[in-house]
Amino acid sequence: MNWIQGIQRAIDYVEENITEEIDFEKAARQAYSSSFHFQRVFGILCGLSLGDYIRMRRLSLAGEELSKGNAKIIDIALKYGYDTPESFSRAFTRFHGITPSEAKHGGNVKIFTPLSVKLTLTGGSKMDYRIEKRDAFQVVCKRKSVSKPLSAYATEDITAMWREYGADGTLEKLIACIPQNPVMKGLLGICFSSELSAGRFPYGIGAEYDGRKVDGDLEVITIPASTFAVFKSKGKMPDAFVETYHRIVTEFFPQSSQYEYGESVEFEVYPSQNTDDPNYECEIWIAVKEK
Repeated sequence: MNWIQGIQRAIDYVEENITEEIDFEKAARQAYSSSFHFQRVFGILCGLSLGDYIRMRRLSLAGEELSKGNAKIIDIALKYGYDTPESFSRAFTRFHGITPSEAKHGGNVKIFTPLSVKLTLTGGSKMDYRIEKRDAFQVVCKRKSVSKPLSAYATEDITAMWREYGADGTLEKLIACIPQNPVMKGLLGICFSSELSAGRFPYGIGAEYDGRKVDGDLEVITIPASTFAVFKSKGKMPDAFVETYHRIVTEFFPQSSQYEYGESVEFEVYPSQNTDDPNYECEIWIAVKEK
């Protein structure tokens, strides 16, 4: 229940501060979560990003106020976070389909109501997972700063990384680094989510490291001791992966009496590059902590 209440508390925080600058970190704390996980979970549960939700709520409220006919457009623009009447007018027109002036003179405006999170009984089917407790270990990887994911789908820059590293030989180098009996059996997509800053975070493509010498463009990173919940995805990619992640967010965490999101990295484990296989299997490793 804390999961559902936390998301609602975050929405309530946004609504109470809708005319102020919204602190995404503070909103995440209302949901007992890191900013990275909160924004990703918000997008999965609500179907839009937190930024889009705030923008549409502000434009909806601005339309309500202007339709009363008394407010000045410049005052409403400033109240809802727009620096100039021109930028406000463009956003308002895209959202409502009419200009602010037309809204003041009786034009029909659109309403975007506040979100309300309710607990819905879901599941009824098995969701297999296992818990892996690992001491500190090392990975070898190559990483870049990418935009944060707002859903379970990979962002364009992450998809581009996999293409680039496949074309330039990086994936072959990493495959050669995979130990004989790794715990994580395959190439790794690594989300360094705790390093989120200004809407971006480091994403790495790598493998477990066994101590051998590596090329200079690869780096060795120590992952602190962590507990992971491990989920298997099977089926056509990326749809099967997205469905699995959606179930993790909507079924596992809301209903788990033992675990919540931890503060560590998140792994995608790809045992082969044959992602066109309709029965492709991979794993999602999410750091957790006991409640």
